[in-house]
Amino acid sequence: MSAPMISLESVTTTTSSDQLLVTAKPSGCTSSSCGVSTKPADMDQAIWAKIKNHPCYSEEAHHYFARMHVAVAPACNIQCNYCNRKYDCANESRPGVVSEKLTPDQARRKVIAVANEVPQLSVLGVAGPGDACYDWKKTKETFERVAGEIHDIKLCISTNGLALPDHVVELVDMNVDHVTITINMVDPEIGAKIYPWIFYHNRRYTGIEGARILHERQMLGLEMLTARGILTKVNSVMIPGVNDEHLVEVNKWVKERGAFLHNVMPLISDPAHGTYYGLTGQRGPRALELKALQDRLEGGAKLMRHCRQCRADAVGLLGDDRGQEFALDQIPGEITYDAHKREAYREVVARERGDHATAKSEAIETVKAAGDGSLHVAVATKGGGRINEHFGHAKEFQVYEASSRGITYVGHRRIEQYCLGGMGEEATLDAIITALEGIDVVLCAKIGECPKNRLIEAGVRATDAYCYDYIETAIGTLYAAKFGVEPQAATA
Repeated sequence: MSAPMISLESVTTTTSSDQLLVTAKPSGCTSSSCGVSTKPADMDQAIWAKIKNHPCYSEEAHHYFARMHVAVAPACNIQCNYCNRKYDCANESRPGVVSEKLTPDQARRKVIAVANEVPQLSVLGVAGPGDACYDWKKTKETFERVAGEIHDIKLCISTNGLALPDHVVELVDMNVDHVTITINMVDPEIGAKIYPWIFYHNRRYTGIEGARILHERQMLGLEMLTARGILTKVNSVMIPGVNDEHLVEVNKWVKERGAFLHNVMPLISDPAHGTYYGLTGQRGPRALELKALQDRLEGGAKLMRHCRQCRADAVGLLGDDRGQEFALDQIPGEITYDAHKREAYREVVARERGDHATAKSEAIETVKAAGDGSLHVAVATKGGGRINEHFGHAKEFQVYEASSRGITYVGHRRIEQYCLGGMGEEATLDAIITALEGIDVVLCAKIGECPKNRLIEAGVRATDAYCYDYIETAIGTLYAAKFGVEPQAATA
């Protein structure tokens, strides 16, 4: 029998660390999963220790842990055709965009403020809005100031890789053990279509020559990181007609050089963003096109499928950006870090993750025991691995695929929130239905009759019958019902 369900939503809104600890240490825990490890069986223990609380490097961790990006590095040494950096923008959700630039000391204050209020916080990253390695002095000073006060926070950077080899030794010295490199090509002729210019050794290079230098520096940086035990995630932007087919080759190259993850992301292309691709009509991939490419890459470098293409000042769980709650003018000039709330939250989550791991394992066995089939499920969730978001409040769906091989997270679909002010917009619902292309079932905590019926008309079943169940438990029950096996009892 599993332990009583913990509402992580209520846990994270608790103001007292003592209240958190009451939840973490219930009298007479009856959970059969206490002590269950969520470590994948084929993963080295040392690597698991690095990624188990990192929401970007572990799909399982992203249900429970948050990241924070600080916008201390505005300078950049390359131009990408998909990028237009903005420094005072609150409305766009894409890389290179921030509401305000920060000094290293302002970043320190902001990180402490977030850590005191967001107990899920586990990772601090510098992802621009320019390049963390090119604007190195600010990146380094920020990490030194924050690590001096919050000793257990994980530090990571995101870089285009051009200046990366110059700073690998310092990254090791600073205990940075996660680095993301954006690598969109290994063929300079393709690179010349993506990068108009680079700035290297006080000189601007264009065309194939610039792309060749960038490629060589990216490969060197990746090899140096691998040799020193730093885990590297490679980001690649899928640009239809430019590098979509070529990313198969990119995947091979980065796997050979020790990349831990390969994250293939869709091009974000909108004329309103002012990018070259947006203004010239270059389209991004459809959701099913992206999935088809990711499926082709299975068996190569391990794929990340839960990326949200965060802003350079993102705060919170992936898919739930709380950055606007922590504007600089709302943070005290003097602030002290209090570790108790984060420590208590981790105790709560340790037990919840064990229960979730047990439920997930049971659900996967149920699915494997059933007949051959395929079920694509979109889930509205606030985190915690549970179905706990109202259909009308969702801003994205997490997408899972169930088959005789098991239950797999395969991506997410961003949507516009349907219900605002208690009313649903028909045009918004039409867009949501389009975004649900290829989905069989929608799982949510609550849904009204109107959107439910519209989804049925579009060939998508929507149900709130599994409200607050673990996602995999509900999917296993649905799959077993459809393909002829009696499901195991739900754990909740």
